[in-house]
Order: sequence, then C-alpha cells, then structure tokens
Amino acid sequence: MSPDTGFHALEDGEAQIGCGPLIQSYESTPRSLRIQVFDRVRAAGLISRADLAKDLGVSPASVTSVVSELIETGMVHEVATPKREGESNRGRPPVALGVRPEAGYVAGLKLSDHRHAAIITDFAGNTIAEAEIRHGVLQQETEMVIRDVVRLLDDALGQAGLTQTNLSAIGLGLPGVVDSATGQVMWSPLMREQGIALGPTLEELLGRPVRVDNDANLVTLAELWFGAGRARSDFAVVTIEHGVGMGVVINHRLYRGAMGLGLEIGHTKVQLDGALCRCGQRGCLEAYVADYALVREATTALNWGNRGVQSQQILLESLYDHAKAGNQSARAIFKRAGRYLALGLANIVNLFDPALILLSGERMRYDYLYAEEVLAAMRDMTLETNRPAPVVEIRAWGDQVWARGAAALALETATEIALRPEAV
Repeated sequence: MSPDTGFHALEDGEAQIGCGPLIQSYESTPRSLRIQVFDRVRAAGLISRADLAKDLGVSPASVTSVVSELIETGMVHEVATPKREGESNRGRPPVALGVRPEAGYVAGLKLSDHRHAAIITDFAGNTIAEAEIRHGVLQQETEMVIRDVVRLLDDALGQAGLTQTNLSAIGLGLPGVVDSATGQVMWSPLMREQGIALGPTLEELLGRPVRVDNDANLVTLAELWFGAGRARSDFAVVTIEHGVGMGVVINHRLYRGAMGLGLEIGHTKVQLDGALCRCGQRGCLEAYVADYALVREATTALNWGNRGVQSQQILLESLYDHAKAGNQSARAIFKRAGRYLALGLANIVNLFDPALILLSGERMRYDYLYAEEVLAAMRDMTLETNRPAPVVEIRAWGDQVWARGAAALALETATEIALRPEAV
C-alpha cells in the first residue's frame, strides 16, 4: 500500500480511516474480517456460521466472535430455518444469519440526459420507494443538477415516509468520468462545467454521506449485490445507452483503477482520426455504438436532414423499425455498430479474461447489437486458447436498475462506515 492512501494499519490488521470527508476510498484497503463476514452474509442472503467459516477460510471461533459483534450492533440477525430431512426435532432449531433490514435505509439516484430516477432501500436491499423526474435539458448547470437531486430525493423519501435524517448514505451515479474517491465529476455529458466537486457539495447540503460514481459501475454493483455477481468472483458489465460504459469485478470487488477513473471502454480508440465522440476526441468506441452515433449515421445514410427537431429517441426507434422492415441502409448501420462492439468485447476478453460478460442497458432491445454474428466476430478476435469463450448474457434494463446500483453503492458506503473499528 502506498503511504498516501489515508489509511493506517492497526495492530489487529484492520484499517483505520483517517481524518477527512464523510466518504473515503475503500478500494485499496485491507478488508477487515468484520466486513468480509458481513459481505458474505449479504451476498448469501442466509448462511450458517459453519458455512461462513468455510467460505472465508477462517476458524469457526473467529466467525463466532465477529458475528456476535454484528448482532450486537444490529447489522445482522439470526433467522430460524427448517430442519433438514432426517434431522432430529429435539434441541434448538437451526439458525442462519441474515442482514437485518431495519439496520438502516439508503437512497440510490441515477442521473441521465432525459430523466432522473431514485430508489430507497433498507439494509437488506429491499425496495421501499421509487421516484423519477423528467427533464429536457441535455447539459445542465451544476446548480440545476443539484436542485434536481434534492427534488428527486425528497420525492422518493416522501413516498417512503422517511426524511433525510433516516438515511445512512446516498449513492449517486451519472455518465462520464468520476473520481469516486473524492466525489469529483471530472467530465459528464450531463453537466456544462468540468471538475465539479459534486459529492462534497451534496454532503454539505444534505448532511448525509454521499458517494458519486460512474453509472456503469452502478450497474456492475447491482449485479454484484443483487444479481449474477452473487455467484461469480470475476465478471464484466458493458452498458450501452446514450454512451458505452463498463464495469469489472475482480475477486468479488469492483475494480476502479489506481485513481478511480479506469475502465472507460467507450473511450478506447477503435479508429485513428475516426468519428467525433461527445467527449471531444475522435475514434472512440462510443462514437460508433452509442445511440447518438447511430442517429448521426442514419441522418446521412437515410437522408433524415429534413426531420427538423425530432428527438433522438424517436429517430432511433425509427431507424430500428426501418431495419426490421428490411431497409438495407438501416441494417448496415446496425451491422457496422455490431462489428465495433465485437471489437470492444474482444478487447475486454483479451485484457481481463472474464467468465461472464453482461450486456446491459435500454439499447439491448436492439437485437442487431448482440446477434450471433456479433458474438462470433468477438470470438474470432480473441486470443485462441482452446478454452470456451466467456458466457455473454443480455440485460435489457431501464433507469430503475441503474438507481438500484446506486443504492448498492450507498449500502457499500454505509456498511463501511458502520463497521469501522471505532463504530463497532
């Protein structure tokens, strides 16, 4: 560990969080047994002490001691389970450990270019309330973004019958380059300004811990906490919406890179001096696969210059309808996007060797992007090892799933805060 991480080793091998803002970066810290036990209980739903010790490779006595602490703090509780067939009915009924839902509440918010979504969950991840607001401004001033966040949060809390003081933490996701350790938005297509300290500003305004992250990381966290990631130690998520994002889980943990800014697959270059990307550079994968890239191609190929100010969504749906109806120009646009997507997926396989790749996002309704020929092209461009290619699954999910990922981010944050050595 580098000396400037902000963490100091304790005698028992745990990590003490130094002075600073409400939220610190946890990705580079040693994970205490307390946090490992809680994470395993959360991921399993219900699990026995014996299975906990086996899964974590530690002694039953160590697990028993930590579990007692977690029960005392109200984070975990015992749940009676039915006896297995053949077991005696005498004696104490078997119990399993589960996260106590009433341990707290968190909020998850997802910002996008046409609507913002929010969700309130308890500590077990159960949905308490949902809300969304729509807007028509592509790039907003920071003040407007903050106003929308407060309004959206108040709407969701009102439906849940809660107030801001009931929240243990708030997770917020948006597209762009985000330093999750500091809460600074370096660049986002939703905001006119760059380098905005959005997390600290919201923390000061709301008085609650706020964690901000790239939205693709949120979908990955949703899978890690509630979906396929519960059974996978290593997997990748590629999101295709208004942009192209990526999240990677390595050894059950979300990987963010040394500075928290990594895995921008949408801005890897697939064509030198190629098409203009909304980030301002040329040749990015996103500039060939994202919805604005498809509409840009259609405007030229299908002579749509006379369609006035029709929304991008309407034009995209029209392009898909043309392709389904057999229009060769429309099909060629999707086919070209599929080839570039196959290239991006092949690069992921060659770099990370994931067992599973999840293609997620609203654009996955367009089956041309994941047709068999796209997956075959991916396999053709990956290194030949005589081993099976990674499984590719489709998740055609909407904004509330992204918000659920933001809730997972808030749960991760609230858990770290609650399980600090000085808090227990």
